[in-house]
Amino acid sequence: MIDPRFSTLRVFSSTGSVARTAELTGYSPSAVSAQLRELQRSLGIKLIAKEGRGVRLTSAGQQLVAGIDSIVTQWELLAASARSASGQLQAHFGLGGFSTAAAQLLAPLAASLRSTRPEVEVQLIEAQPQRCLDLLLAERIDLAVIVASQAPGGGGAKDRFEQTVLLDDPLDVVLPATHPLAQRKSVALEDLADDPWISESGQSVYRALFVAAFTSLGVTPHIAHEAVEWETMIAFIGAGLGVGLLPRLATLGHADDVVRRRISGAAKPSRRIVAVTRKGSRGSPLIEESLEILQRTAKSIISQRSAEELDG
Repeated sequence: MIDPRFSTLRVFSSTGSVARTAELTGYSPSAVSAQLRELQRSLGIKLIAKEGRGVRLTSAGQQLVAGIDSIVTQWELLAASARSASGQLQAHFGLGGFSTAAAQLLAPLAASLRSTRPEVEVQLIEAQPQRCLDLLLAERIDLAVIVASQAPGGGGAKDRFEQTVLLDDPLDVVLPATHPLAQRKSVALEDLADDPWISESGQSVYRALFVAAFTSLGVTPHIAHEAVEWETMIAFIGAGLGVGLLPRLATLGHADDVVRRRISGAAKPSRRIVAVTRKGSRGSPLIEESLEILQRTAKSIISQRSAEELDG
């Protein structure tokens, strides 16, 4: 097993906060501080330094964390290999993902594992991408599903995580059922350039895809309303307040006052959904099985959505 003080230091290096490290690891803030001080004392190396009201990693601490990342990867590889060879599964298996992924991909996965692996306690957590990555690092979950553009990049992330592509999730246009273009099988974004649009806030991945699609056309859409949840956006559209873009993985629910249509033309926005695991752990039997189930489920959902909501 990895020294728990190393794990605490690793999480602290990512969060930069004793309080957040405590919340993620399950220790109290005072216990986290004590672990960091004990590790510093036992190694005889100054790992943390005061900064304002908090503490930060020293350059020596950062160097140690880089080495710990390598050790943890080797441990994950060893544990995955041992489980694969013995057929033994871990007692707890944690899954995390953003709302649509949690509902459409992870819930079916958890149900499948509960049926086929009753000896394993499966826990499902809906969380924002950065929270999922923090939970992975703290070993609270074992697999996270996020949008690729939200996946870890710099800051040592390549030494901590691995990605597996699950699907490319195209965005469709959602129109009021009474819209003049509602009877078409597909609609070009250029044809909707003058319509009022409903989008998320300026900081979201969805908004970035939305803006990029119109930028490629040289068009500036009029964003009339903002909505955080897909259900809210669909309700706004059903009320005739505008049009919007919806990932195909997301469902229309029971809305009968809107229609969803494929996007035609040059601009066809899409988001890539990936599964993220701790580096070295992907060979674990439960993770391998889960990735297969997730990819199969994603393909089935996209095909079914096309048949039911796009061709109907």
